[in-house]
Amino acid sequence: MTYRGVYAFTHLGDCMPRRTTLVLDDDVYEMLLRESVRRYGSSRALSRVANELLRRALKSIDDIVKLVYAERYVEVTAREFEEFRRKLSKELEGR
Repeated sequence: MTYRGVYAFTHLGDCMPRRTTLVLDDDVYEMLLRESVRRYGSSRALSRVANELLRRALKSIDDIVKLVYAERYVEVTAREFEEFRRKLSKELEGR
């Protein structure tokens, strides 16, 4: 398997973009290259495509983490809880 080095710009807060080298597998490089040509008509927009895809993926991960750790409060009466427990118990017994 061969690797291709690609320069990518990353943003750290309000800093200037930084140049870094990414070592990509051939299949990943080809996908980014095709997407760059499809979106912008040129392979020169590879860094732009990589940044957009990474930003979207990382935002999704951040959103999931926020949902998992968000505090939730629900008010349930003892009667509602007991009804729910009975219904759940019946469903589990039916399996």
